[in-house]
Amino acid sequence: MKKLRVDIWSDVVCPWCAIGKRRFEAALARFAHKDEVEVVWRAFELDPSAPAVQPGDNATRLARKYGRTREQAVAMMQQVAETAKREGLYFDLVHARSGNTFDAHRVLHLAAERGVQDAVKERFLRGYMTEQQPIGDREVLVRLAAEAGLDPEEVRVTLAGDSFAAEVREEEDVAHRLGIHGVPFFVMGGAIGVSGAQPAEVLLGALEQAWGRAAAEGEAPEAEGAVCGPDGCA
Repeated sequence: MKKLRVDIWSDVVCPWCAIGKRRFEAALARFAHKDEVEVVWRAFELDPSAPAVQPGDNATRLARKYGRTREQAVAMMQQVAETAKREGLYFDLVHARSGNTFDAHRVLHLAAERGVQDAVKERFLRGYMTEQQPIGDREVLVRLAAEAGLDPEEVRVTLAGDSFAAEVREEEDVAHRLGIHGVPFFVMGGAIGVSGAQPAEVLLGALEQAWGRAAAEGEAPEAEGAVCGPDGCA
């Protein structure tokens, strides 16, 4: 039976990625061929140079980065949180504990091999956006991944070595070659690209278009929406 693969580049500290995930799930629920869709989460680091755990809170860091007051930064984050709430998500971005996400992406590769990638992705996003878990801390990753179905000792072994490091770098290289500068970014059937946390209706239309045509490499994105990139979220 025909399968439609949807590759989604995103990061676990990207609020628009969490919103885009929920909107994509709403689109998929309405898609006539949803049982023939394979979703693969691909790695994208918003800040590859970040330490394992960032000092201070997000609002203070955002204010310093953009030359704004902390109150202005908090207001920006609350606007995103209000959008998330309409999708059934509850964010506390002001107190979220950001950090390097390379290890999180390595664990997501392990999760893909074990058939629980989506569950682990969801747990990492909730841990960061809602629960203020320090997402760059390895023991936090072990615990969250175990709650989503992975063997905690296998996760520890993975993190202790360099397992899946090459795979993460390759996915990031592919994103660069495709011209992906912000996430989430959806590639449906290898042919239809959608940039940003588009409404469910747009994502559903892209699914239907991808289903109805042969895969073709290198097509330009069909739509653009809110994304997060190395320079922040828009």
